[in-house]
Amino acid sequence: MKRLVILGGGESGVGAALLARQRGYDVFLFDEGALKPIYKSELEAAGIPFAERTTDVEGLVLTADEVVKSPGIPEKNELVKRIRAKGIPVISEIELAYRYKGDSKIIAITGSNGKSTTTALIYHICKVGGLDCALVGNIGYSFAKQVAEDPKPLYVAEISSFQLDDIQAFRADVALLLNITEDHLDRYDYKFENYARSKFRIAMNSTAGDYFIYNADDEVIVSGLNHISNSVKKIPMSMKRKEEPGAYIQDNELNVNVPGAEQQQMSIYDFALKGKHNQFNTMAACVAGATMEIRKSKIREAVQTFQSLEHRMEPVATVRGVEFINDSKATNVNSTWYALESMTKPTVLILGGVDKGNDYGLIEELVTEKVKAIVCMGTDNSKIRAAFEGKVPVVETASAEAAVQAAYELSVPGDAVLLSPACASFDLFKNYEDRGLQFKQAVKNL
Repeated sequence: MKRLVILGGGESGVGAALLARQRGYDVFLFDEGALKPIYKSELEAAGIPFAERTTDVEGLVLTADEVVKSPGIPEKNELVKRIRAKGIPVISEIELAYRYKGDSKIIAITGSNGKSTTTALIYHICKVGGLDCALVGNIGYSFAKQVAEDPKPLYVAEISSFQLDDIQAFRADVALLLNITEDHLDRYDYKFENYARSKFRIAMNSTAGDYFIYNADDEVIVSGLNHISNSVKKIPMSMKRKEEPGAYIQDNELNVNVPGAEQQQMSIYDFALKGKHNQFNTMAACVAGATMEIRKSKIREAVQTFQSLEHRMEPVATVRGVEFINDSKATNVNSTWYALESMTKPTVLILGGVDKGNDYGLIEELVTEKVKAIVCMGTDNSKIRAAFEGKVPVVETASAEAAVQAAYELSVPGDAVLLSPACASFDLFKNYEDRGLQFKQAVKNL
């Protein structure tokens, strides 16, 4: 019996454990931290042995035939180094799920920004189009668990670079690469080219029957197209020029022309999602829908009825004329750039958290143009202070409640308070969801 060890007991790790047990592996799961009670009970119910909050497990781990590593665990982790030194193969949870998906299809979405919104919109288009599908991956649902417990003919998967780092045979029928901007450089030896190469892995196994949908306005992607097999069907998308075949937005009109599918035209004013970056995300989702041969009337209906995601430019409340917006999912500077770009009111910006090698110069122009004050929310705000002090007022806080209170005091009716932190959340919060929820609660308490 093949011995499979799983590192990390979060959503993806527990999902991998359940699928592996179902497929007859000898499974052991280990997490250096504490497991959530819900995950513990799932493992216990399945009879899967596990260990938590210890490092004394080398004997149990290094006897593995294969290791599934959760995406949050970096290569510099001591146990990972020992696994690598011993030559034990390491895969990601999406690779394990792929192994047992049968003949189901996969639409896989990656990019530095916009992937959750685009993934959720593609899923909505597929559902409205009558397809039996599941939403999986980095968006919060384990792909492996879905395959184990409720397999579907189609999976719409948000995929991060960390998940792509440990794939071998994983292949998407439709792969989308939305953009590549600096993010997670702390995990890639602070080398942008390493991170970019990781993103291109989404299409490394693509074949002639598959689609590769990409942003033709992104210079990094265009210069890296040589990473992609010549046989795959490449579909470019542009906001700047006509792409035929492909998709483009011109004169406020979306045009989609995918060979073999219905051609489509739609006014951007029909899009439920607002903001220029969301025009691009909507275009990407429409192209993916066209590759699935979904009727254009159904794609239009889905685009008009889609509701945006929690923690992504989510309107929270208007308090005495001040609008509060939760964009906690903005964990890098580019995401914050997109958020600021769509703002139309004078804005108090809440920034800060765990810095991932951020270059705040990217948002300097937009801050000067649109931001009246910055409220820092983190344990170390020195980099933000260095970037913006003297340009706009900068206030320091160390909790969601204090940040909301300070931002409210800096606002007048007609202003907006935008939580778009440009950083990871782990200094003060469990994750970006926890940060967003605490922000929303603090707004309700005003």
